[in-house]
Amino acid sequence: MPSFNYDLVIIGAGPAGEAAAMRASKRGNRVAIIENRNEVGGSCAHLGTIPSKALRHSVRHTIRYNSDSMFRDVGEPRWFSFPNLLKRTEKIIESQVKLRTSLYARNRIDIIFGQAAFREEGCIEVKTLQGSTEFVFYKKSVIATGSSPYHPNDIDFEHARVYDSDTILSMAHTPKRILVYGGGVIGCEYASIFAGLGMKVDLVDSNPRLLSFLDSEISDALSYHLRDQRVVIHQNEAFKSLETTDKNITLHLHSGRRVRADALLWCNGRSGNTANLGLEKVNLKANHRGQLEVNEHYQTANPDIYAAGDVIGWPSLASAAYDQGRAAAVALLGEDNYFVDDVPIGIYTIPEISSVGKTGEELSKENIPYEIGTASFANLARAQIAREAVGMLKIYFHRETLQILGIHCFGYQAAEIIHIGQAIMKQKGTANTIEYFVNTTFNYPTMAEAYRMAALNGLYRL
Repeated sequence: MPSFNYDLVIIGAGPAGEAAAMRASKRGNRVAIIENRNEVGGSCAHLGTIPSKALRHSVRHTIRYNSDSMFRDVGEPRWFSFPNLLKRTEKIIESQVKLRTSLYARNRIDIIFGQAAFREEGCIEVKTLQGSTEFVFYKKSVIATGSSPYHPNDIDFEHARVYDSDTILSMAHTPKRILVYGGGVIGCEYASIFAGLGMKVDLVDSNPRLLSFLDSEISDALSYHLRDQRVVIHQNEAFKSLETTDKNITLHLHSGRRVRADALLWCNGRSGNTANLGLEKVNLKANHRGQLEVNEHYQTANPDIYAAGDVIGWPSLASAAYDQGRAAAVALLGEDNYFVDDVPIGIYTIPEISSVGKTGEELSKENIPYEIGTASFANLARAQIAREAVGMLKIYFHRETLQILGIHCFGYQAAEIIHIGQAIMKQKGTANTIEYFVNTTFNYPTMAEAYRMAALNGLYRL
């Protein structure tokens, strides 16, 4: 049985694991990364962020083609099956894997493909994909195993018409009607994708409004536009039981209602991938969601083991996971690290949503005197040119200091637009001011011009 010795061993080759590995390697450490797939990239590249956003991109262009009068002059509306659109994602995944693999090779990071489990302090046992067993010895370790869709015991996920957010990417047919259970980020994203493909969509949410952590106006705008895409939203409804046949599924709700569809996508939470890690061998214990608790240095209860990414819970974003992995590596190397607690939220519905900072509801609870500046995309020349007039930008700022407190965007390029405001919010002292947007000349026509429009709108309210 071969054995290997490393300064740092990372379990999981997703964004968090990759970032930790790169940082430690560039500091001269001998690093290995263990991945239970036969390719690097983690769920982000293979099942989550990359394929779902690539799918959304294709669907968005399909919607644009079928709704734009200019294209109607040259051809009839086009319909694409779900499997056909998925083929494009395969090429993007291949490209991502190739890129990530080259990064590991360039930085002399060893990749071990297999299932990892702690054997004892300082030792990890790996069941390789070839069936052999290897022992990997470490001084420090980072758990970056990510998460998987949560599976309730009373739902048969082996049924051909029942999917979760991982298996939906292998759906080989295009249902006429699909039911999405869970009004969180993943559920809302897929509901808009399915609606864009012309499916009849039922979205069941146990909460009074979709994505309740968002600014209420943004959340309401999303609900409106989903309904405009003929998505039927069932709010304040809870799962009771599921009835399945070879042809359809029927969801029974506690209210007594029943919703029938050709297929079900279950999007109700995720669990950390810690079940088979042998945590008890290193005096660690995951919570009921399989997540590990860490301190401000991303250190677990075992001082030699750190954790980052989805396996530690919030915010469960690929962008945050990468920063967390890097911060964990910085900490275990004895350098001054930082805790990732202020991240922008990007939600890739159609249209997309992004936000950073506080909402109006939060500011009111904290008794902070604030004002709002808004800009409608319908009034932006660039949005009119792009035929993307749906959307808005909201800026919350302090009435007295003019400090930017929160930015919320809904519409075309929202996830890109948000970064401009985030950069100003991160400035120290008086440099964080809404006046930056009225004292700075923006390119014209651009979507970023919404900041100047929103800033003027807010300052005129004072």
